[in-house]
Amino acid sequence: MSQTSSQPKSLLIDGRWTPAAQTFASVNPANGATNFEIGAADADQVNAAVDSAWRAVRQKAWRDMLPHQRAALLRRMADGIDANAQVLARLQMIENGKVWSECKAQVNSAAATFRYYAGVCETITAEVTPPRGNYLSMTQYEPYGVIVAITPWNSPLTMEAQKVAPALAAGNAVILKPSEVTSSPALELGRIALEAGIPPGILNVVTGLGSGAGKLLVEHPGVRMVSFTGGTASGRAIARVAADKLMPVALELGGKSPHIVCADADLDAAVEGVIGGIFEGSGQSCVAGSRLYVQRSVQQAFLEKLLARTRAIRVDQPDAQGAGMGPIASFAHRDKIESMVASALKDGGEILTGGGRPDEDHLAQGAFYLPTVIGGLKADAHVVREEIFGPVLCALPFDDEDDLIAQANDSVYGLASGIWTADYRRAWRVARQLEAGSVWINTYKQLSISTPFGGFKQSGIGREKGASGLRLYQQSKGIYFAM
Repeated sequence: MSQTSSQPKSLLIDGRWTPAAQTFASVNPANGATNFEIGAADADQVNAAVDSAWRAVRQKAWRDMLPHQRAALLRRMADGIDANAQVLARLQMIENGKVWSECKAQVNSAAATFRYYAGVCETITAEVTPPRGNYLSMTQYEPYGVIVAITPWNSPLTMEAQKVAPALAAGNAVILKPSEVTSSPALELGRIALEAGIPPGILNVVTGLGSGAGKLLVEHPGVRMVSFTGGTASGRAIARVAADKLMPVALELGGKSPHIVCADADLDAAVEGVIGGIFEGSGQSCVAGSRLYVQRSVQQAFLEKLLARTRAIRVDQPDAQGAGMGPIASFAHRDKIESMVASALKDGGEILTGGGRPDEDHLAQGAFYLPTVIGGLKADAHVVREEIFGPVLCALPFDDEDDLIAQANDSVYGLASGIWTADYRRAWRVARQLEAGSVWINTYKQLSISTPFGGFKQSGIGREKGASGLRLYQQSKGIYFAM
């Protein structure tokens, strides 16, 4: 076992494993057992992390490191992730319950993200700007200094790589604050960073509750930027603090994404896309296609195929061969999902399949919930308006394109969307009108580290990923030379 697996009570501060004064339990949602105790940083340890990050980022060795040298460190990080793939995947699995195949895929994605930003780090350029006088002018990009990256529990491995890799490539020091539900993958990433040669203090890992260590980090005067992925309510709280500090933030928040099936679509392919879009990861995805809009003329035929496929999903222990869905990431979150489904019934909804816990004895101790499809709802129903963040799909009809656009955009969220149609002209028209940061056409959840990602409306501020995702962690500076 790795150091963090056997000593999870420690925080990584200034390149040293520092015991935390307090702890909280990491619970396996598949069986309710305690995995281990995780350290909770106090105010003094948060201060120490910020101080060490500033010392490290001001060191000449890091500040003046050439791009190809920084890129080499990121590649060694990727190699370290590959070498520890089994440990990382298992830690994520026992903390958030994702099935083993998804955990392995997310380890591979994390390594690929570090390699991608190594390439961006070496090749991204500054600009010489057109002069308007007898001078030479250029734009240079500088790191903010100390960045706090706060990551969610649903996909910690990919989210941590998606923030840490570009922030380091941009020349910052990073304090990584993982969700209290999934702290151990971040600690393991910190260990890998030290072995890869990342200087002490450049990547600190501070665990604890959001209301404790998270709040202290966001409010700390030494923190120059916060990158957060998580719920919209927490994002608003961070934005309020950032406004007082005049601090930039990147916020990737909630979603209630419309998934659209037109009458001319390949219905079998669309069924598979809808299934993956809502039930992969037990529906615990910010881009989950949780609002299904099917053209009325094919709705019955499509739902018959969809329900048969949904009932065939195997809900089981996440490491069981053939498992299609594992448990919900925590027992408290399952309670929330159950209350949302209950509200759907009060609003006149009909459970078409699922709607409860599985009855197999070997799943009784875990936070399992069946994949669920609800029909008969109106547009103003609570479950149609609010993010459930679970394996619950709300099925609604639409009549024509105008009706579809009105329904799909009738949401405070705007993170993602999908459309299935054989008509590329319709696909283009609808894609342009959908108020969402990502639109998938005849596919869903097709993600790439090279393509910017973020949300419209209350789904967030800023764009991660892509070459511009490195610039997210830098500020521009104009430099002028008199001629």
